[in-house]
Amino acid sequence: MKRTHKKEGDIPPQDRVVSMDIIPEMKESYLDYAMSVIVSRALPDIRDGLKPVHRRILYAMHEMGLTSGVKTRKSAAIVGTVIANYHPHGDTAVYDTLVKMAQTFTTRYPLVIGQGNFGSIDGDAPAAMRYTEAKMSQITGLLLRDIEKDTVPFRPNFENVRMEPVVLPAQAPNLLLNGTLGIAVGMATKIPPHNFGEVIDALIHLANHPRATSEDIFEIIKGPDFPTGGVVFNKKDIQHAYASGRGGILTRGEIEIVDGGKSGTHLVITSLPYQVNKSELIVKIADLVHGKKIEGIRDIRDESTDDIRIVIELKGGGHPQKIVNALYKHTELETMFHLNMLALVGGVPKLLSLKDILDEFITHREVVVTRRTTFDLARAEERAHILLGLKKALDNIDAIIKTIKASRDTTLARENLKKKFSLSDAQATAILEMKLQRLAGLEREKVEEELKEKKELIKKLKEILSDPKKIREVIRDEFLLLKDRHSDPRRTKIMAQGVKNISIEDMIPDVENMLVLTNGGYIKRTDPSEYRKQKRGGSGVIDLDTKEEDFVNILLSAHTHSDLLFFSDKGKVYQVKMYDVPEGRRATKGKSVMNFLAIAEGEKITSVLPVPKNKKKASVIMVTNGGVVKKVDAGNFADVRRSGIIAIKLGKGDKLLSALMASGDDDVSLITAKGQSIRFLEKDVRQMGRSAAGVRGMKLLSGDHVIAAVLAGPSESAGALLVLSTGGYGKRTKLKEYKVQKRGGSGIKTAKLSAKTGTLVGAAVIGAEEKDILVISREGQIIRIGASEVPTLSRQTQGVRIMKVKSGDALASFACL
Repeated sequence: MKRTHKKEGDIPPQDRVVSMDIIPEMKESYLDYAMSVIVSRALPDIRDGLKPVHRRILYAMHEMGLTSGVKTRKSAAIVGTVIANYHPHGDTAVYDTLVKMAQTFTTRYPLVIGQGNFGSIDGDAPAAMRYTEAKMSQITGLLLRDIEKDTVPFRPNFENVRMEPVVLPAQAPNLLLNGTLGIAVGMATKIPPHNFGEVIDALIHLANHPRATSEDIFEIIKGPDFPTGGVVFNKKDIQHAYASGRGGILTRGEIEIVDGGKSGTHLVITSLPYQVNKSELIVKIADLVHGKKIEGIRDIRDESTDDIRIVIELKGGGHPQKIVNALYKHTELETMFHLNMLALVGGVPKLLSLKDILDEFITHREVVVTRRTTFDLARAEERAHILLGLKKALDNIDAIIKTIKASRDTTLARENLKKKFSLSDAQATAILEMKLQRLAGLEREKVEEELKEKKELIKKLKEILSDPKKIREVIRDEFLLLKDRHSDPRRTKIMAQGVKNISIEDMIPDVENMLVLTNGGYIKRTDPSEYRKQKRGGSGVIDLDTKEEDFVNILLSAHTHSDLLFFSDKGKVYQVKMYDVPEGRRATKGKSVMNFLAIAEGEKITSVLPVPKNKKKASVIMVTNGGVVKKVDAGNFADVRRSGIIAIKLGKGDKLLSALMASGDDDVSLITAKGQSIRFLEKDVRQMGRSAAGVRGMKLLSGDHVIAAVLAGPSESAGALLVLSTGGYGKRTKLKEYKVQKRGGSGIKTAKLSAKTGTLVGAAVIGAEEKDILVISREGQIIRIGASEVPTLSRQTQGVRIMKVKSGDALASFACL
C-alpha cells in the first residue's frame, strides 16, 4: 500500500480511498479500543481508587457545592451537569454509578448521601433520577480536600472549554476502603472493601517504618470488611491473596440457632456474604425445601429492617446443625470472593499486593502534600510581600499621601510610588487600594502581627519542603486525625482457620472458665473472676436471666482448651471444645446448646465431662439414675462425630446421669437424693464396649435415685465428701468415714435430711487444692464461698446453711474451683 502526501483538493475523488490489510487494521483498532476501556472506563486509578465516571460525578457535585453539610439536590440535576460538562455518555450509566455510590449495602463507606429510593439489597431498582436527591458524604470531602490548591493536575474536558482533574487529592485510600469491581478487555479487577481504622493504622505504621514488610501489614489489616458483615475464613488464604494480589477468600453469612419458644427451634440469618441478593437467597432456600434437597424447614420469613434478619422455622425433630451445613453447601450463604487487585499505576494496569497499594498511596500523598505546601508557600510569600509594602506605607504615610496627591491619575501615582519608595507593582497597587481605616493604631498592629505570622509560616513551609521526613510527618499527622474522626467497628468477622477447621486453639489462652448449662438447654462459659467471694449463708448474686420455667442444671469448671464430652439422658455422647462454647458475662443468658450439638427433640444433656489432655490411659465411668455403672476406655471418645455416638445402652425408664474420668486406681462413690452413699473400687467394674448396658452399682430404696457420682483416688484419701441439699444446706465429711464396699449394695447414710434441708442435689470430693466453691440455684442465684467455710461434720448430720434460698427457689448445682 502506498500513501501520498498531496493536499486533499489535489487528489481526484476516485483516488482518495486507501487500501489496507484488514488484519493489522483490526489489531490496531482493537488495541486502541481495549486501551480506551482499560484506562478511561473499567480500571480505577490507584491514587484515588476511582474510575473516570466516579471522579467526574464527585467533581461535578463539588462544583455544585453539594457538600455533606448542605441540602440535597435532584439527582437529575447532578446527572445533567456531569453529562454536559465532563462525561458525554448515557444518563442511565451515570445515574446507576451515582446510585451505587450511595447504597450502604454496596459501598462500605458511601461517597454519596441519597435521599429517596436508591434500591435495596433485595435487588429492587432505584427510583427515577427525577425523584431522588443526593449530596456528597464526609468521606468524599476527604477525597476532594485541597483540590483548589493545585494539588493535582487538570486536563481539558471533552469540549475543551473547562478543566477537570486527572485524579483527586484523596486524603484517604478509597481503593482499599470501598474496593472496586471492573471488567476491562482481557483483564478485570476485584478489590474488597476494608475497615477504615485498620487501613489508616497500616498507613501510619508504613509512614513511620517505610521498610515494613507485608507480614507487618497483615498484623494490622486482618482481612476484608464487607458492608453486609459475614465471616471470612483462613488467615493463610487471606494473606496469600494480599501478598500476590490474586486469590480466593471463603466468605459466609452468619446463622444462629435460637429457641423460638412454642414455635420450636429457629435458624436466624444475621448477615450475608458481600453482593448476595437477599430476596434471591430466600427464593433459593424455598426451592431447595420444595425440591427435598433440604428437609426439616417449616417456614421462612424476612424480618429485616436496617439489619439483616431472615428467620427459618424448623420442624420438630429436625437437626439444626445439619440444616445449617446444607444451607452453606447449597446456597450463596457460602461464597468465594475471588480477589484480583488490579489498578492503574501511572496510567498502566498493574497487579498489586496490599503493601504495594499502601506504598503507592503514600507516594501519592507525598506528591499532594508537596504541591499543597508549595502552593501555600507561594500564597504566603505573595501576602508577606504585600504586607511589607503596607508596612512601609504606614511607616511613611505622610510622604505616601503627598506623593499620591501630587499625581495626576492612578497610573502615575502607582509609578511614582514604585520609584520613590522602591515598591513592586503589586505593593503599589495594594497601597493605592488601602482603606483609610488602616491608619488607626490597632490596624497598624494587625498588619505587623499578620506579617510576623506569615514569616513564621513561610519558614515552616520551607522547612517541610526541604526535608522529605517532615513531609512524611505531615502525612502521618493527617492520618492520625482521620483515624480519630472516621474509624468505626469492624463488621466482618475473621476466622484464622479454614472453614473445615475453625478451631483457633493456639490463639486462645488456656485459662479456667465456668460452664453453666440450664435445664432448658442454654449454655455459656464465664470467667470465674465474675463471681466475687462472699461469706457462706448469703443470698448470692444473679448469674443468668433464665426463663421462668428454666433453671440451672450443670455448673462445672474447665480450661478453655479442654475437650468437653456432653452426655445426654438418652445415653449418647457429643464432643465440643470449651472455647467453642460462647463466652458471656455473669448475668447473660447464653445460647442454645443446639448451636453446637445435633441433639434430637426431647433429648437433654445431663452431664458434661471435661477431658484433660494429660489423661492418657483413662477410663470413663458412666452412672445412671437407676444406679447402673459402666466403664469404657476413654479412647472410644477420642474423636466423637458431630451427630454424636452411643455411650451406653439404657434400660427402660432409666437415664444417664453422670460421666467421670477415672485413672484405674480410683474409688467410686454414688450418692442418692435421699442421702444414701456407697463407695466401691473402680476395679470392681470391668471395662466394656460402647454398646454394653453396664452393671449394678447401687441398690436403691423405693422412690430414691442417684443424684451424683464422684471419684476419690489414693492421694485423696485424706480429703472430704462435700454434699449440698436443695434447701441450701451443706457439709464436708471425711472420706475415711465411708468404708469401701462391694458394688451393688444399699450403702450407708451420708446426710440427715428433713423438710428444711430438702433432698441432696450434688456431691464432690474436696481436696487440698480446692479453694472456692460456686453454688447456683435453679433461678440463677449464685454465691462463691471458700471451701474452708464449709465445716467438716460426721455422716449423720444435716450440715450448715451454705446459701440463703428464696421461697420457691432451690439449690440446683455447684462446682469446685
